[in-house]
Parts: sequence; structure tokens; C-alpha cells
Amino acid sequence: MEIFYILDLLGTASFAISGALIAMNKKMDPFGVFIIAFVTAVGGGTLRDILIDRNPVTWMSDLTYVYVIFISVIIAIIFRNKIGYLSRSLFLFDTIGLGIFTIIGTEIGIQNNFNPLISVSLGMMTATFGGVIRDTLSNEIPVIFHKEIYATACIIGAITYLILNKFNISQEINYLITMLIIITIRLIAVKFKLQLPTFYRN
Repeated sequence: MEIFYILDLLGTASFAISGALIAMNKKMDPFGVFIIAFVTAVGGGTLRDILIDRNPVTWMSDLTYVYVIFISVIIAIIFRNKIGYLSRSLFLFDTIGLGIFTIIGTEIGIQNNFNPLISVSLGMMTATFGGVIRDTLSNEIPVIFHKEIYATACIIGAITYLILNKFNISQEINYLITMLIIITIRLIAVKFKLQLPTFYRN
């Protein structure tokens, strides 16, 4: 099983747990928890596949993704008393998923010979749009639009991945460096409450 596929499954599990935690915090029933976990895990990738006309959509052609989401939801439910209400746990799983899916989306752009700008956009979209759907369905303003630096970390990570790829850095090292950059940016942004400027009228 190649590392690219393993990473994709890990990202799916991380985002599924992230979505399940939010759904449980919202006191949703088991069906609602599964749906939120599902759209968080595959929403960004589904939108990406539709835009690049990739048929069938990844999770439809490989049910392993659905099984991983289901198992992740079960784990989140069983251990909800340990992790369910800890924002630190939610941040951890969300950030891991963010780093992995940025790499996945960017790499798919490279494999399809897209312009680097499009590849970066696909990386950012894959990583963040599942969260946008999750927050919208949970009646929250999506994190990407109002909280600490989020999409920006993905963009910087995707650019880093492209640059290292140009220099023929080994795939494993490229994955590691890109992940560390995204996670570090997120950690710094949250710790120091960094965010992009907002526009409002007094």
C-alpha cells in the first residue's frame, strides 16, 4: 500500500473524528454525527474531484474511505468522554487532516499537469472545504472565514510542497516538511491569536 494512499486514509480518519466531535458537541443524534463526520472527511475531496472531472469520485470507487469514516465515528463515540469536549483534541485532529489533505490535493494537481496556481488551489480546497460544509451544517460561521489563520497555512504548505517537488526532494521528506510547516503555522496562529485583518464598519 503506497504512502500516498495511507496518508489519504489518515487524513480521512482525522477529519472524520474532527467532524464527529463537533457534531457531538452540538448534541446531534448518531445519524447526524455520522453525516457531519462524513462531509468533513470527504467534502473537500469530492468538490475537488468534481471540478477536475475525476470520475468516479474517490470515495465512490473505493469503499475503504467509507469504512474508515464509520470506524472513526465509532472510536469518537466510544472515547467521547476522554476527547469529545477537549478543544485541544479537536484542534489536533483538524490540524493533522489539514496538513495531509493539503498534500493530497496539491499532488493530484501535479499528477494532472495543472498550473502550479491551480495545484495550490486544489490543495487548499481539499483541506478546507470539508470544514466549510461541516460548519455550515452545524450552524456555525466556517472557521476559514473568521478565525485564526487556516487556509493561509494550507496555501503556504502547498507552495512549499511544489517548491520541494521542483528540487526533486524525496517524497517522504517533502510530505514531512510540508506537514510540519502547516502544523507549525497553525500552532503559532492559535497560540498568539493571529488572524488576517477583517473589514467592518463602526
